[in-house]
Amino acid sequence: MVGAADTFRAAAVEQLDTWAMRADVRIVRPQQFGQDPASVAYQTVEIAMRDGIEMAIIDTAGRLQTKAGLMDELKKVHRVVEKLTPVSEVLLVLDATTGQNGVQQAEAFIEYAGVTGLVITKLDGSAKGGFVLAVQERTGLPIKLIGTGEGINDLTGFTPHVFAEQLLADA
Repeated sequence: MVGAADTFRAAAVEQLDTWAMRADVRIVRPQQFGQDPASVAYQTVEIAMRDGIEMAIIDTAGRLQTKAGLMDELKKVHRVVEKLTPVSEVLLVLDATTGQNGVQQAEAFIEYAGVTGLVITKLDGSAKGGFVLAVQERTGLPIKLIGTGEGINDLTGFTPHVFAEQLLADA
């Protein structure tokens, strides 16, 4: 099950709805535009627990690490979900084109959201995501998944030697 807790960004809920249909999973949508993201997260976990669904993924995309109010919302989402069940994983999705700003992003999100792993996307273009090595060195966070396209099967597990080979290819 997925929860659409990015309630402010235009089209975010519709994008997640499209992916939920493609992946054949249920989605919990906000009941009104601008609904509190923590309430959507809570509803998602509550429904998942009630219906015996083993995994609930909460999308809280659309956060800028420089916006304290938005970052405080992440803390609130975490607190609210923990009222129902422990949060087992918090993944930070970093765009491979981010560059060195990714280090500052990761540090801020660790502080506010308790990030436990990284997802690196957009590795299908010219960006190779080398900044991730700096992120990993500074934070100790493991890379869990990589995205190499926009298809349903383009998000895969991270394999260090394959990533290193791709970094060095055409270098």
